[in-house]
Amino acid sequence: MASKFFHGSRQLLAAARPSARRLVHVNTIRLKRYDAFDAHLDRECLNEARSWYQTFDPSNLPRGCTTYARSSGPGGQHVNKTETKATTIYCVGELLSALPKNLHGSIRSSKYYVANNDSLTFQNQSHRSRTANMNENRQKLVDEITRIYQATTPGETSNEKKKKYETM
Repeated sequence: MASKFFHGSRQLLAAARPSARRLVHVNTIRLKRYDAFDAHLDRECLNEARSWYQTFDPSNLPRGCTTYARSSGPGGQHVNKTETKATTIYCVGELLSALPKNLHGSIRSSKYYVANNDSLTFQNQSHRSRTANMNENRQKLVDEITRIYQATTPGETSNEKKKKYETM
């Protein structure tokens, strides 16, 4: 039984080990990755996104719809006094009109996206004040848009780096 296991594991190792032909191919691809990260992206969209981010003003984003949860029954008065849960819903259609085109595809892949009503939904109950919780939700939206921008839009390559990789 042990010899079968050893024989089987040897076959697995041989299958996992790349051949010399594959290694050469991998090395050529590895050098090509330095062509440009944004080579397959539309230059106009990238320039639009970069200029949008430089002048990004969170007050230009839609206000959203905020609802507050209230408790009833025994202990409800205490809960309402100490905690106020704010839920803010931002419609994706309204958000897309305020964002550059290269961010549009990533909005619906956000962890805050709710497919039932096609929106980004944020919840907070860390403060006693309704407005503080609503403002916290707004800040979460701004942070999420900033995160999406940084994940989808590469920085501009400096001329020094371009010259360095042209010689490769």
